[in-house]
Amino acid sequence: MKKGQIYEGTIEKVLFPNKGQIEAEGRTVTVKNGLPGQTVRYQVTKVRKGKAEGRIVEVVKRAPLECEPACRHFADCGGCTWQNLPYEEQLRLKEQQVKALLDQAVSGYTYIFEGIKESPNRYGYRNKMEFSFGDGRKDGPLELGMHKRGSFYDIVTVEDCRIADEDFGRILKETLSYFQEQKTSFYHKMQHTGYLRHLLVRKAAKTGEILAALVTTTQAEEGEQVLLEGWKKRIQDLTLDGTLTGLLHIKNNSLADVVQNDGTEVLFGRNYFYEELLGLRFRITPFSFFQTNSPGAEVLYETVRAYIGDTKDQTVYDLYSGTGTIAQILSPVAGRVIGVEIVSEAVEAARENAKENQLSNCEFLAGDVLKMLDDIQEKPDVIVLDPPRDGVHPKALKKIIDFGVDRIVYISCKPTSLARDLELLQACGYQVERGCCVDMFPWSGNVESIVLLSKLKSNKMKHINVELEMDELDLTAAESKATYEEIKDYVLKQSGLKVSNLYIAQVK
Repeated sequence: MKKGQIYEGTIEKVLFPNKGQIEAEGRTVTVKNGLPGQTVRYQVTKVRKGKAEGRIVEVVKRAPLECEPACRHFADCGGCTWQNLPYEEQLRLKEQQVKALLDQAVSGYTYIFEGIKESPNRYGYRNKMEFSFGDGRKDGPLELGMHKRGSFYDIVTVEDCRIADEDFGRILKETLSYFQEQKTSFYHKMQHTGYLRHLLVRKAAKTGEILAALVTTTQAEEGEQVLLEGWKKRIQDLTLDGTLTGLLHIKNNSLADVVQNDGTEVLFGRNYFYEELLGLRFRITPFSFFQTNSPGAEVLYETVRAYIGDTKDQTVYDLYSGTGTIAQILSPVAGRVIGVEIVSEAVEAARENAKENQLSNCEFLAGDVLKMLDDIQEKPDVIVLDPPRDGVHPKALKKIIDFGVDRIVYISCKPTSLARDLELLQACGYQVERGCCVDMFPWSGNVESIVLLSKLKSNKMKHINVELEMDELDLTAAESKATYEEIKDYVLKQSGLKVSNLYIAQVK
């Protein structure tokens, strides 16, 4: 197998989040954007010992379960992965992926896996979209939308995006039309020149409030204020299903292709909107972290609350707390909740939200979890973890483990990171009791996972590492070829221990 060559093969399975596996010439080839059962032609982009990576050039034969995509932009847009897979099959695939990762991480005991919970809304569920300005081809007309599939530069306009609310499409279409008429320049990533960068739109599912922000560089166009006033009027004149509560101009001079705040001007209304979850009201600013699927978030947080169980008169740590959503949902059933979040703007929003919801037993601290854990005087009874995609820093995780709480609930938007962190948690005396996943991102390969971990206690379970020298034991020929489970039974019988679980660390 050589780099650059074209091959043909069938995708046998897809690992999280989007890694199709093809067996060819004694190697496992990984390709993106494929479905189990598809026969594809692919170009090899990287070759390693026993492994390779490739790029799909053509789908030769569709998968047996493949369907026509509901979104007309799917062939070009890189925003969705599985528009061509029926929703029920997406759920099944995500459930299999998460369970396989948890099964691999959990060893020596059994746990309860409760499957996947579907999103209440399959379409129009996203409450936040970041659209990019650019062109669809070099020196082509101005476009506004998502990056083309597999491209860092080209943009495809997605006014009919199916995963976003219809108001998003209306605002996108009017914004693009206006700036095309004005012949306004967009920011070129390589030359670092130009004006228009992004359009950020957020809309609350429950209240219907809308916040839209135009993100530009500070390389001001001639007559910038007149230009911005014109955009403001065009958006204000739109007929929308929701209520426009704010229009903002955000300046961003970052070299990276991200929405960064280097200064915000309120053109109309206010710089926040309100959303409601499980009877609570949340104030959300342009850069506040908030789950992008509000109805799905209610399913997620109800599951978290059920996993935590009774917290009456107990202190709960909500680590990586964002705008304090989880902390406030737990507040009515806990003695005290302490949230820790590194983004200071999110912490301020969390404090405002707690005040708005008249919750007096919540405290929110700004800082890195690794450092803040040393400064909090009140120790936790229960810990909730909802870290970024890369999981918990090992040093922070060790400090969390050292608190020795009975229960830890770990929420993860990247189950591979969760599986990695479970290794240390289990090695330090915790075990997974139950787990499940919630589909917060229909038509994509992403999924939220939740596990409940409990600390092993001497009065209900022994955690014993046993090192056996097999040649010193009085074993029959059959016993000397015993399986792992048979060895455990033998140790229990010989030792007289009465325990429900035993983990043997090493067998010699």
